[in-house]
Amino acid sequence: MPLTIRKYVQHLVCALTLVTVNMAVKAQEKRIISTPAKLLADIHTYRDKYPGSSLQVMIPAGTYYAEKPLEITPEDVRGLKAVTIQGAGANATVISGGAMIKATFLPWKNGIYVAKVAIPFEFDQLYVNNEAQVRARYPNYDSSATHYHGYAADAVSKARIASWKDPAGGYIHALHKAEWGGYHYLIQGVNEDTTLQLAGGYQNNRQMGMHSSIRFVENIFEELDTAREWYYDKHQQQLYYKPAPEVNPAKASLVVSKHQGLIILKGSAEAPLSHVTIRDIRFTQCRSSFMDTKEPLLRSDWAIYRGGVVLLDGTRNCVIRDCDFDNNGGNTIFLSNYNKLDTIAGNHIYNNGASGICFAGNADAVRAPLFEYNQSQSFSTIDTVAGPKTNHFPDSCLVNDNLIHDIGQIEKQIAGVQLSMSAHITVAHNSIYNLPRAGINVSEGTWGGHIIEYNDVFNTVLETGDHGSFNSWGRDRWWYPDRKEMDSIAAVHPWLVKQDAMYTNIIRNNRFRCDHGWDIDLDDGSSNYEIYNNVCLHGGLKLREGFGRKVYNNIIINNSFHPHVWFKNSGDEFRENIVMTGYKPIGIKYWGRQIDHNFFPDSIALASARAAGTDAHSSYGDPGFKAPATGDYTVTNAAVFTTGFRNIDMYSFGVIAPRLKRIAARPVFPALIAEKEKDKGKTFQWKSGVFKNIVTLGERSATGMADNNGVLVIKAPSPAMGLQENDVILELNHLPIKNITTLEEALDKVSGKFVLKVFRGQKAVTL
Repeated sequence: MPLTIRKYVQHLVCALTLVTVNMAVKAQEKRIISTPAKLLADIHTYRDKYPGSSLQVMIPAGTYYAEKPLEITPEDVRGLKAVTIQGAGANATVISGGAMIKATFLPWKNGIYVAKVAIPFEFDQLYVNNEAQVRARYPNYDSSATHYHGYAADAVSKARIASWKDPAGGYIHALHKAEWGGYHYLIQGVNEDTTLQLAGGYQNNRQMGMHSSIRFVENIFEELDTAREWYYDKHQQQLYYKPAPEVNPAKASLVVSKHQGLIILKGSAEAPLSHVTIRDIRFTQCRSSFMDTKEPLLRSDWAIYRGGVVLLDGTRNCVIRDCDFDNNGGNTIFLSNYNKLDTIAGNHIYNNGASGICFAGNADAVRAPLFEYNQSQSFSTIDTVAGPKTNHFPDSCLVNDNLIHDIGQIEKQIAGVQLSMSAHITVAHNSIYNLPRAGINVSEGTWGGHIIEYNDVFNTVLETGDHGSFNSWGRDRWWYPDRKEMDSIAAVHPWLVKQDAMYTNIIRNNRFRCDHGWDIDLDDGSSNYEIYNNVCLHGGLKLREGFGRKVYNNIIINNSFHPHVWFKNSGDEFRENIVMTGYKPIGIKYWGRQIDHNFFPDSIALASARAAGTDAHSSYGDPGFKAPATGDYTVTNAAVFTTGFRNIDMYSFGVIAPRLKRIAARPVFPALIAEKEKDKGKTFQWKSGVFKNIVTLGERSATGMADNNGVLVIKAPSPAMGLQENDVILELNHLPIKNITTLEEALDKVSGKFVLKVFRGQKAVTL
């Protein structure tokens, strides 16, 4: 038989087989119409009536106010091949976590109305005509403010506290002192000295207390003073509300938030819930969970709440697709403990209170787990077996084509996509922007194998500090807060690094922009990464202490490579990249396996690198980007290709679904600058030591300082002094040392012995 005829017959047989299979599948599919209230009962009916079938449950267009969260277990779908719960479209079928209320408002005073309303549950959001209102707060809501939509240092001043009759039930929201997230406190009462009785403050895993000025208070009656604000007196059952001029409270529809979550897909590792799909539904108006954010993750800054609008716990082959999530107070989608082969795709997540999509395994899967940054354990006590102890963690899941923006409205220790105690998670083609912290965050090395690709991540780290658009830590069982101990372990037992970070994390073909940190930030021990084909638009690329990082074929616009405090024999590589300033090393005594074949902006930057012992085969010049003003950094200068660099596809970043791509924003593309390498920090020499002001974000990050106050030790003076390189001098004879000038002034007053307070190894030490 001629080849062409043979191929035709093969195709015909395949087509007929496919038709037969499809007909069989269609015959097994059962479609029913239901509502959220009847859904479980209807599934049970058809489960028993049509065992072995695939059930499609259609929820018609309309708004449904959930009486309680819908929990689906393996028993609920017993005998069914698959279950799809499908709305008429994300803008048509709406499931609300709120409850409608009726109120007869009467004028009170100063434009405020009051209504007698009995609401038998806690709520923290009021929606008037489907628009979120503002719980009474100080300072007043300001959409243009940089933090918390408005903050003030005097939010909890004694004078303001004295003006409150009964603030119990109010809240303080404050940034972490070092800007590593936020804290939340419930006000329980007032002491005789006009200080507050508080509960909470556990939401950050590195306790340092609240920021001195970035904070606000809410749910305090006396602060109800402007349009759109409200306050509910639950003891008197009185709802106070000051409407905007265009709102008639007598005719307005009212909804208050009731539930923290709406869908729970619940199985176990031993008996997972499988093949359940949720699609084409809008989920909205769930209440916040900031006071439930208590569980510490492994030695990261994070504490979490294992919940969301949709919670998956013990699932396999489940799907959340083409849904909208907006105006919810907590996490959006949370995959907790065992979850395998799940897909989160095509969703629009916005205007939410906490994180977008979270993956967090159970700590019982981790060998030798530690939970706080300063905890450590001796090598002799460590379980040194590779990999997890149990399978109670997310594995081989997909986060694809999601639009995530304007989240973290309440909680600040959040991410667009958060990965912790997970393996082989693919995060692809997502657009993530306008959020207070990292767009994509990897909390530790357990257990790696993640693929981060084709994402567009920008306008990140807007309210916090010392992070990146992509951010990671690697504080695994080999890692110590004491650098000397870490050096020793890493030298004697280098294999221990990959006992947790077993599989290589790949970051490729992404576009990142971070104006308040690094575009890509691999912090504290992040190890076993391969990073290539990324476009970094502003903050550069940082690698702090870790092992086995391969970074190649990236474009770093208006910035450079930031290597921080590397180990000896780290095995790190930085090659075939384009940088636009000289490198920014901090505390580098050892370079990795290969730092070479890179392209610099000018001969000065290249000469500086060579003087440090790197880049013998690198070159310099103008890359000749094709159209940088519109984000096309295709290289046209052939000289760049002699380094080994190859052009990157500039048109594959972010979401691809037409409905999402139409509305997705794009980053601002910066004007290219010519870097003039200047050290802006004033230096000072004393007793053979060299000191300087803390100027850059890199210096602040490398030392772990919360701000730029203090003097950095560049070269330690005589050993008798007790100072070490990278110490930060905070006090001399109890006088605060903010910079070189104050250090010089303090030294002028010294005669004989003196006391130094320094910041070393993430804590204050007295010498």
